[in-house]
Amino acid sequence: MASTAINAQGTSIQIATGTGGAKTISGVAVGNPTILTATAHGFSNGDNVAIAALTGADAALLNGLSFTVTNKTTNTFAVQVDTTGKTITAGSGTATPNTYSTVGNSRTFTGLDGTAAEIDATNLASTAKEIRQGLVDFGQMSFECDHDNADGGQAALLAAYNSSVLKAFKVVLPAGTTPTASFSGYTKKFAMVLGVDQIVRRQVDVRISGPVTWS
Repeated sequence: MASTAINAQGTSIQIATGTGGAKTISGVAVGNPTILTATAHGFSNGDNVAIAALTGADAALLNGLSFTVTNKTTNTFAVQVDTTGKTITAGSGTATPNTYSTVGNSRTFTGLDGTAAEIDATNLASTAKEIRQGLVDFGQMSFECDHDNADGGQAALLAAYNSSVLKAFKVVLPAGTTPTASFSGYTKKFAMVLGVDQIVRRQVDVRISGPVTWS
């Protein structure tokens, strides 16, 4: 069969640098996932949105938190929260999207390299080790870029590193069924590397916190 390999050329690494206009949420369909109605919201799968001002006894499951947009249609989108049987209504709810800047001059990328924890479930009646899979640790992403003080994405990485603030990130592949990896993380390393007859480069490590969503 023909190869379905994806060319890495055209991949972008993006960091959240601001917010767009809030969209009014006019309906909430509880379930797993939760479906939110926001007419002509303009979001894309992989966008990160902050939810606020929903009402109902269980609104705290969504209010004040940020989620990755999935399963979007023109007027609805899903967030990966199980609200089955809960009471959440639209109220004066809003969804405010992050805006992103691409990290310029990115050259290499490795990451999403974590592993799931192992839980030892062995007991005295076991005839061999019994293991359960625990929570997934998505690890970190590491990449290298050519240094540019004027690049907005690199400036945002430096600011996140200096302030130890959790930021939303996206890695967008140029093709594929679900080409966008969305996650939050801390910029742990923003090192400068240079030498004789070399380009000045930055080496960046971002520690992922929480899940990675492909959309």
